[in-house]
Amino acid sequence: MKIRKTIVYQKDTKVFVYENRKEEYIVVAIPEIEWSCLISYSETREEIVKRLKESLSKTLHENAEELVERIYAWTREM
Repeated sequence: MKIRKTIVYQKDTKVFVYENRKEEYIVVAIPEIEWSCLISYSETREEIVKRLKESLSKTLHENAEELVERIYAWTREM
């Protein structure tokens, strides 16, 4: 599991990124805003970004797109 820090609502926030290689998925969680998402290896970049934007837009009312790009980059590091 990787732990990254980012700014959410003008506050340092931890983002947890867990990869399960055997079952081919990644889980991203931000406990501070009670949000998480499961990303399958088979999903395309467009599918992932679209789902993340839709999901985070419901929780965050600002800067969702910037956070989506960060999360996508962190999941590709794994």
